[in-house]
Amino acid sequence: MTLSSLTHYLWAARFLLHAGLLAWMIVRHFHRDFPIFVLYTGEKVLQAIILQATMYWPSFFGPGYLTVFAVGSLLGWALSFAVIYEIFQQAFRDYPALCNLGTDLFRGTTVFFLLIGVGLAWLKPAAELHMVTSKIDLVEQTVCLVQCGLVIVLLFCSKRIGLSLQSRTFGIALGFGILASANLATFAIRTRFESPQATSMTNLLTLITMAAALCSVTVWTAYVVRPETATDTPSRVLPSHDMETWAQELRRLLR
Repeated sequence: MTLSSLTHYLWAARFLLHAGLLAWMIVRHFHRDFPIFVLYTGEKVLQAIILQATMYWPSFFGPGYLTVFAVGSLLGWALSFAVIYEIFQQAFRDYPALCNLGTDLFRGTTVFFLLIGVGLAWLKPAAELHMVTSKIDLVEQTVCLVQCGLVIVLLFCSKRIGLSLQSRTFGIALGFGILASANLATFAIRTRFESPQATSMTNLLTLITMAAALCSVTVWTAYVVRPETATDTPSRVLPSHDMETWAQELRRLLR
């Protein structure tokens, strides 16, 4: 079995799992708790269907395919940030005194890692950005860096705010962390080995990216389908001195 055929099988498995997850969330009214995540999943399913359909019409393949891919990527990135923000809101919802602070933490972390991503993009040689796909990859690399930073900050705070490792909020964040970190790793390798022609290395990196995407969808499915018990949700009782200490420390970090 070649790497190309294996990548195709992984893509098909991810699509089927994504579609099954979307159907399950709609039937179980999952949009009541995570409406943006349901919308994000639906966008991924729709984008996969449209991209696959355009490949069967020669008139759409090429510029039309790239247009659909670029628009779908931009919409997916925007929704992924909205989902991560939704995760922050869910993580801090049981602590009213920290809700606004959680929003500030999200904004501060986003700006910090966005500046890092823009700086790295500025250092990239202009000769490597002559193709549309290269520009899309550059934007995606910056987005993945910001997403990875946001997920790391959230997971770092999860234990302190009582977010259970078995909760759906943690599972959705973990899935995004797996996907973003794998994409960052493949981007770093690709800058050293990629050539204008398709090579075994680029095929291997594509396979790794597809495997990471399938892994993230598997994590989401496992956490979403699994019934959430009372012990999986954060404790609603937080000592006042702990709350005040956390508030002061977070405000200091965001200055």
